[in-house]
Amino acid sequence: MTVTHVQLVSVPVSDQERARDFYCDVLGFDLIWDNPMGPGGRWIQVAPKGAATALTLVTWFPTMPPGSLKGLVLETDDLDADVARLRERGVDFPDGGIQTAPWGRYITLHDPDGNGIVLQATRV
Repeated sequence: MTVTHVQLVSVPVSDQERARDFYCDVLGFDLIWDNPMGPGGRWIQVAPKGAATALTLVTWFPTMPPGSLKGLVLETDDLDADVARLRERGVDFPDGGIQTAPWGRYITLHDPDGNGIVLQATRV
């Protein structure tokens, strides 16, 4: 096998524009692509700045209903500052505050469709 990295992760959403705005405006991701795709479809791809792996915001997989993705883990260098910024932008943290684990610290949140996201700072 010559696999070099994960290219894309599909995130199932109900409204691609609303999801794009959340990932770009709230989480600070870069918009990589927002182009027509086939009749009536769009290819929207976002990624953290400088990341090798991107997310595509999909509406076309019947076996992936909006909100069904759980455990998307995003790494941060400054969890406390990012949580403060997200709170200022109206993000709710349903499980409470920052949690501590043997491997580091984390907090959970959801995108507008309920896809589960873990924002973590790994202890090195």
